[in-house]
Formats: sequence, C-alpha cells, structure tokens
Amino acid sequence: MMLTPVTMKLDLQKELTEALNIEEVFSFKIGNFTVNIDETTVVSWIIIVATTLVALFLTRNLKVEGEISRRQAFLELCYEKSVGFFEGLMGEKVRNFIPWLMSVALFIGISNTIGLIAEPFNLKPPTKSMQMTAALAITSIVIVEYAAYKGKGIGGRLKQFANPINVMEVFTKPLSLCMRLFGNVLAAFTIMELIKIVTRAIFVPVIPVAFSLYFDIFDGLLQAYIFVFLTALYLEEASEPVKKKEKKKKKKQA
Repeated sequence: MMLTPVTMKLDLQKELTEALNIEEVFSFKIGNFTVNIDETTVVSWIIIVATTLVALFLTRNLKVEGEISRRQAFLELCYEKSVGFFEGLMGEKVRNFIPWLMSVALFIGISNTIGLIAEPFNLKPPTKSMQMTAALAITSIVIVEYAAYKGKGIGGRLKQFANPINVMEVFTKPLSLCMRLFGNVLAAFTIMELIKIVTRAIFVPVIPVAFSLYFDIFDGLLQAYIFVFLTALYLEEASEPVKKKEKKKKKKQA
C-alpha cells in the first residue's frame, strides 16, 4: 500500500517532463555546423502556412465596387473594428503598424490554443518555448525603436538616451514582453497537462474539457491581447514627437 503513491508520483513526474520537453524533429548540416529544428519551429511553420493559405482563400475575388459577398463584408467589419481599436490607442500616426499588430495577435492567439485545436496530433504551443517568445518580443521592440527614430528623428531619439532610464527601457521592455507571455503560457500548459494526467488515471475525461475553456481558450487569447496591447502602447509612446512631451511637462508644472 505504501508503494502506490510513490509509483504514481514517479509516473506523474515522468509524463509531465515528457510533455514539457521540446523535442528535436530533424537536423541538417551546413558545412561544419549542425542546424537542429525542434517542434517549436515546426509548429510555428505549420501555423504560418495554414494562416497564409486561409488568408489567401478569404481574400480572393474581393470587390472595390458593386455588391460584395458576406465573406468580404465580414472581413471588412473585422478589419474596421481592429483599426478602430488600435487607432484609439495609438492615433493615426502609427496606422501603418496596425496590419503587423493584427498579424502578431492572430499568430500568438493560434499558437496559444494550438494544443486544443490540434490535440489529436499532439501539437504543443510554440509560445511555451522561451526562444519563440523572445523572438516575438525582440521583433516588437525593433519595430518600436524604428517608430521612435521615425517619430522623434535620429537626434531626438539619441538625446533621450542621456537619461539612463530610457536606456534601460530598451532592454526591460522586450524582457517584460518575453517573460510575461512565456510564463503565463507555460503555467497554463503545465496545469492542463497535470489535469489531463490525473483525470486519465482516475478515468474522468470530461474534467479537462471544462478547464480548457479557461486555460487553453480564455487565458491563451488573453495573453495574445496583452502582448499586442502593450506593444501598441510602446509604439504610441515611441512615435510621439519630443516637443509634445515637453509641452505636456510644462503644463503639468504650471
């Protein structure tokens, strides 16, 4: 009787470790270097290819004039709502970044819920890997810095680096975006795997479905929203000219 809990504990640890591991799918050599392609990269490719094909299908035969289809009306409604949301946050000056923000939100949302969508194929969320969240965060900050130099000018942006806090923000912002997304997705994935393992052992397969509504769907989409929302705020702040900030400070002092 005393051996049963120990055996269950060891099995639980083994299964959870296997679920959290990022396995290598294939590798190839370029000269003396070996390039390893893991499941995070492969699943990301699958998401990119699938969303691209869906986008090509949904956007074919669109009309500028005349009667439009329900598909086009729905797409235009989604786009207008998204543009209205981001313009409310950032203003018209960063309108050119809205398609990119929408693409990132779509990619992260699908990545976070891919385990639920493609569970029969045992596809794991690529965002539970720090290399993916770091890549997304670094890309976001590169675009934020581009908006900063474009909005403030090279001289205006370089002057801001005289303040050590502005220098630190260049590193702390991507770190915050990376760790927030990685931590929340990994925690949700770990909890769901524990629930699946335990309920499978006691033959109650219905329980994971109820928890998936929160951890896989609600929390997954929420993290996508938070990531894009923070990036949008960074873009709005970065694109604001220096003169406007100085006027605001003078008004506050008065």
